[in-house]
Amino acid sequence: MGTLAAIPLYLLCALYLNSWGFLFLTLAMTLFGIWICERVSQDLGVHDFSGIVWDEFAGFFITMMFLPLQLELIVIGFILFRVFDILKPWPIRYFDQQVTNGLGIMLDDVIAGLFAWIILFSGYHGGWWPVFAWGQ
Repeated sequence: MGTLAAIPLYLLCALYLNSWGFLFLTLAMTLFGIWICERVSQDLGVHDFSGIVWDEFAGFFITMMFLPLQLELIVIGFILFRVFDILKPWPIRYFDQQVTNGLGIMLDDVIAGLFAWIILFSGYHGGWWPVFAWGQ
């Protein structure tokens, strides 16, 4: 649900920020997320409580960096991010298991977002995914 909740905020930010402003916001969200996730997990006494969705927001924003605002990119970005976040391939799983503070809570979603971004960005800008021809 956290990634779905991130989409309206992403749309709002993507409409009003240029690429560098979006990057700065994403970095700020990530750094703030490390602190807030650590704080909430300490207050609740539960590491990576499922109600904390800030990490999902930051991960999805990373997935969508430097890409145009297009419905097909949002859908594919959502799917890619969720796949990496759920399956947690190496090194995501390693960091998820080994880093136990706010950084650990954020890091698995940040890396999942980076993996999704690499595929989405290279697919869009490299033109090697036929699906990107839909909007053209």
